[in-house]
Amino acid sequence: MTSQPGSTHSDRPTTGPRVAIVTGGSRGIGRQVARQLAADGFAVVVGYAGSKEAAEDVVRDIVTAGGTALPARADVADESDVSALFELAESTYGGVDAVVNAAGRMALSPIADLDLDELDAVHRTNIRGTFVVDREAARRLRPGGALVNFSTSVLGLSFPGYGAYAASKGAVEALTLILARELRGRDITVNAVAPGPTATDLFLDGKDEETVARLAAQPPLERLGTPQDIASVVAFLVGPTGHWVNGQVLRANGGIV
Repeated sequence: MTSQPGSTHSDRPTTGPRVAIVTGGSRGIGRQVARQLAADGFAVVVGYAGSKEAAEDVVRDIVTAGGTALPARADVADESDVSALFELAESTYGGVDAVVNAAGRMALSPIADLDLDELDAVHRTNIRGTFVVDREAARRLRPGGALVNFSTSVLGLSFPGYGAYAASKGAVEALTLILARELRGRDITVNAVAPGPTATDLFLDGKDEETVARLAAQPPLERLGTPQDIASVVAFLVGPTGHWVNGQVLRANGGIV
């Protein structure tokens, strides 16, 4: 059964696990989020775009640790793929209670030099992809549910070279705050997490040791964030203790301003 826009797909479950979809769940922050939510008792659908083996590794880790998970391929910018992703979660586990949209793409270049094909690719994943996932989440999340998008603390830091990426994440923040208000009366929270420099392959790629050390020294805590730092914030937002937090952007960056 497919829900109509703005409708409640099904009641919150009284038995069985809560169910989470994590896009971009095969690597980096998304990988750790999937593990954390599984440890917290969620049945997790680990979404991936091209890294099937990596997604299967995440699922294997979760199952070995006693959790419940399955991998699912989906291009977040493709509405048919995303609809099928939610259908899989519903048919396998009975519904969807949390959606964490960790899929993302980054291209670093001065604005004057950026190839527009790269700009389109970044915006397709980060803007269209967020919109498509959020739209499906708005249609299908059960009461008591939570949606978490990903922004970036670069929006406030204005690092040179991050123009395309930061612009796309500005759109993510706008979508997040508007959707939180559009879901009034549904008992569903919508928030965004904006990590600072975090030690993932995506962040470290192409940076020399001097650059990494300089970025690590910026926050008052004087280190890079870890994927677990961010996963803990996400787990709070989708858990019962974080349900009063709604329509917010949490800048998880160690105190960088």
